[in-house]
Amino acid sequence: MSTLPGPTVGTFAAEHLSPSYPERAARGTADKLRAWQAEALDEYFAREPRDFLAAATPGAGKTTFALRLAVELIARRVVDRVTVVAPTDHLKRQWADAAHKVGLRLNPAYSNGEAWGGRRFHGMAVTYAQVAMKASLHREITESSRTLVILDEVHHGGDALSWGDAIREAFEPATRRLSLTGTPFRSDTAPIPFVTYAPTEKGIRTSLTDYSYGYGRALADGVVRPVIFMAYAGRMRWRTRMGDEMEARLGEPDTQDVTAQAWRTALDPKGEWMPSVLRAADRRLSEVRHSMPDAGGLVIATDQQSARAYAVLLHEITGEQPTVVLSDEKESSARIETFAAGEARWMVAVRMVSEGVDVPRLAVGVYATSASTALYFAQAVGRFVRARRRGETASIFLPSVPPLLSLATQLELERDHALDRERDDDQLLDDEMLDAENRSESASDELTEEFVWEAIESDANFDRVLYDGDEFGFAAEVGSDEELDFIGIPGILEPEQLRELLKARQARQSRRSASRPREDKPQPLYRTLKEQRTLLNSLVGMRAKISNEPHGLIHAELRRVCGGPAVAQATVTQLQARIDYLRRGLRS
Repeated sequence: MSTLPGPTVGTFAAEHLSPSYPERAARGTADKLRAWQAEALDEYFAREPRDFLAAATPGAGKTTFALRLAVELIARRVVDRVTVVAPTDHLKRQWADAAHKVGLRLNPAYSNGEAWGGRRFHGMAVTYAQVAMKASLHREITESSRTLVILDEVHHGGDALSWGDAIREAFEPATRRLSLTGTPFRSDTAPIPFVTYAPTEKGIRTSLTDYSYGYGRALADGVVRPVIFMAYAGRMRWRTRMGDEMEARLGEPDTQDVTAQAWRTALDPKGEWMPSVLRAADRRLSEVRHSMPDAGGLVIATDQQSARAYAVLLHEITGEQPTVVLSDEKESSARIETFAAGEARWMVAVRMVSEGVDVPRLAVGVYATSASTALYFAQAVGRFVRARRRGETASIFLPSVPPLLSLATQLELERDHALDRERDDDQLLDDEMLDAENRSESASDELTEEFVWEAIESDANFDRVLYDGDEFGFAAEVGSDEELDFIGIPGILEPEQLRELLKARQARQSRRSASRPREDKPQPLYRTLKEQRTLLNSLVGMRAKISNEPHGLIHAELRRVCGGPAVAQATVTQLQARIDYLRRGLRS
């Protein structure tokens, strides 16, 4: 172990570091530490606990912190070996590459049952799935030497009950364990191995973090980029096997089933919504490249078929073939590394790039997936926040649907993992609500499998910009000056400059709108389904009194004339069409 670099032993904060050193070092290669990393190391060595949980926002430098701790523990002869447990094979190799740059040799190619490397390596990098397959084998390796175990994105230890049990069995004998996470903890109540839980004042067992460095603090320190979310709405139409044509608008309140179906229609590559949003995102990328010449874009797709279709659309829009990453294979890892080192405009990926993959030049994203948990959303956003220099901004285009808008407005929210449910908890992002959303999404998926579902058409319009918990701008046509005002925001701005510019663009949009000739204002849209159904039933009652027709006959006429299903399943737009039809008839 004498070949390892010998870091200075002592108080890390004494290096008097700025919160963000001037040039961002490559992943795991920092000669100096950021202020939070030094602070976290001081906290660790003040107590030297066996288990330590560090939560730091994506892009803050958890790998650098962990490797510095590993080198320090070896230098102090506390441990002799390091085992890194990562979520994917790609991340195993990424950890090994980062460790090599600080003189720590990790074997990422270890396969269960083989010799792990002995004297040639200081340890190994494995996956959670790999440990789960041979927990007893990994326990033997852990027992054979004083071992530091680094659990990267430790929430994966609760992905399955068997995984949690395997992680406990394999690493219970470890001399030290460092758990890392960069995102909100799990949305379920699966306990995470080696994480301490303690009851709150209300008796809710909640995870205890030993050191936390959230997005809000990292943004103030200039360690991560500010993120602006470009939300796009639009009109969606789809057909069920029953022959009913459904219509709804993204951004309008509807039932969860209708919202899920409209969302799915928007993501259909054969409609107009996705091409319109991809063109807008590519224009944004061109603007960002004026100040960040190598800036790249990433489209996060739901499945492989959609990813390939989006790649075709991007090729038509840009004339350049995008990089397509479909699975966690060696070829895909090589594609990501080539993209990260190059200057190509776009990469399209399914879930692989959502967590831990380091491509610092990613600055523009398109969230083209139906995943809506806080965990997945935070992981996806984390791909774009890694700052290389102060002032860089990130832009993410997304559908204007309530679950995503809620998550976007609470990006800086720091959450702990709760093992119990609090029935009177009214937080917007509480675990129970997320579980309910996921159940409703599953139900919607089952519904679409039962029926022959078909997307008929979709269109897109700019809806608003979300930044730092506030909203800016309002509905505008795709390609309009109002949309371009926001797409054309410079790619290098300090957070406060960005806020002031968004305010100025919103004011300019308002002045333009006020200067246009006034048109007849449309009937106000009733903003809740309950209000619309109540109003519709009231109008049906008035019509029944005048015409002596049964209510059911009037409802059948409304469905025949205006289209759509029964009232209980109708969308906001469909109910409004029936309200307008009845009003016209009652006035005549």
